[in-house]
Amino acid sequence: MESHEVLRNAFAKTSPKAVASDLGISLSLVYKWAEKQSDDGSGSRNPLDRLMKIIELSSDLRIVEWLCQQTGGYFVRNPKSSCEKGFQVLPATNEIVGQFSVLLQQISTAALDHSISKKEAKEIRECWDKLKSYAEGFVRCCEEGDYDQMMEIPKPSEGPSRYTVK
Repeated sequence: MESHEVLRNAFAKTSPKAVASDLGISLSLVYKWAEKQSDDGSGSRNPLDRLMKIIELSSDLRIVEWLCQQTGGYFVRNPKSSCEKGFQVLPATNEIVGQFSVLLQQISTAALDHSISKKEAKEIRECWDKLKSYAEGFVRCCEEGDYDQMMEIPKPSEGPSRYTVK
């Protein structure tokens, strides 16, 4: 879905007039944000496009993480996928099961004293995020019918960098 479509859907759930008023901008600008930008002047570079450009220029995903946190979620990067024939499924499946076991062990160890410290919670979160990212790569390769790309995805124990755009 393109950014203008996302905004058009969001504006269907609220009043564009209220959005314009609250942001201190013209109603016509709000409507232009919900149109596809074209050479003939329709549409306008909307906040989502601008924010994406800032993320691309800075190569810093903390912007996305902050947005996710503000809306009650958590950002986990999906690995790139350009699967090609040749990867065996079993080693990747074993890696997922093994790392899930590591995660459960980490949780069990942290909860032995019937509480989990902030440091333990952070370690659990990092382990979980790496596992989710690896598993997402596996699922994408399953959907595309190929597994070569799995060789390029860092195992959860190695983990991808969370703060830079690649």
